[in-house]
Amino acid sequence: MSATRRGVLPGFGLSTGLTVFWLGLVVLLPLSTLGLQTARLGPAQLWQVIASPRAVASYRLSLGASLGAAAINAVFGFLVAWVLVRYRFPGKALVDALVDLPFALPTAVSGIALTAVYSPHGWVGRFLEPLGIRVAFTPLGVLVALTFTGLPFVIRSVEPVLADLEPDVEEAAALLGATRRQVFRRVLFPAVLPATLTGFSLAFARALGEYGSVVFISGNMPFRTEVAPLLVMTRLEQFDYAGATALASVMLGASLLLLFAVNRLQRWTRARAGAP
Repeated sequence: MSATRRGVLPGFGLSTGLTVFWLGLVVLLPLSTLGLQTARLGPAQLWQVIASPRAVASYRLSLGASLGAAAINAVFGFLVAWVLVRYRFPGKALVDALVDLPFALPTAVSGIALTAVYSPHGWVGRFLEPLGIRVAFTPLGVLVALTFTGLPFVIRSVEPVLADLEPDVEEAAALLGATRRQVFRRVLFPAVLPATLTGFSLAFARALGEYGSVVFISGNMPFRTEVAPLLVMTRLEQFDYAGATALASVMLGASLLLLFAVNRLQRWTRARAGAP
């Protein structure tokens, strides 16, 4: 009797086919339209759209603010996750629920709220204005909005890793004579680095395409506080679909390159952590 060879997963062929079909329908098909619409432009027209001074200024602000917000969230998201996992304090459940607030809150609502708080006459802005610090309608306001929307990604990525990392490991390192800095650098940091990079990449990807929370607090001034998604929307409102897709393709390519680099870095850190 001939033995029937079975796969590791039951129905692997069918499940794989459905997975590829669904990803193609939901992800690849919409993204392919960017290339089709952009192809309507000739090389000279394409370069004129994506390399215009206004477009370059929006790229610089979007990429710079997204990277800055993701880096800030990587640091403070780790601290928040550490406090939520390792300490008990009154109101912990409320703080844990507030972490997910940017997920549930509509981005336009968060943009209006941040503008009301950080405007020159807002609750916080009125105290910063005499110090010469302006948040609303400046690039700093864009950074604040992107930090607000991306913080939960880092916290929820790092929190499970810290929960699985037992305090006994740190105590054993301390008993062996390690200082607190050595415990963090040799025990905690290698364990949470891949999760932190994952949260960083998710926060960056969210910030790069953020529109609702930025459109109010930025002021939308060309060459100063205009982000790339807003410039894409401006092109769409002018019925310039080819120009909008060209700008969107540039942002898509930049985000894919950075996510690929972060993914490679994650693999390198996992391989180094698993090495003897």
